[in-house]
Amino acid sequence: MRTMVVSLAVAAAVVLALVVFVARRDRARHPADEDSAAVRRAGADRHRHDAQRQAASGLAERHGNPSST
Repeated sequence: MRTMVVSLAVAAAVVLALVVFVARRDRARHPADEDSAAVRRAGADRHRHDAQRQAASGLAERHGNPSST
């Protein structure tokens, strides 16, 4: 009976240590930096896509071709 209680206490201590380790590791990360980089990339992608679409539309207009959009 006593060994069972000790085993449960050791298991609880290991789980607690793991939870504390993961919590500290996650807190040390800076998600704001990752989010701002993703926002910048998305904005650049959107701008590039709009520019390509506008260029294609202008070419189609100059050549009298129907627009594909």
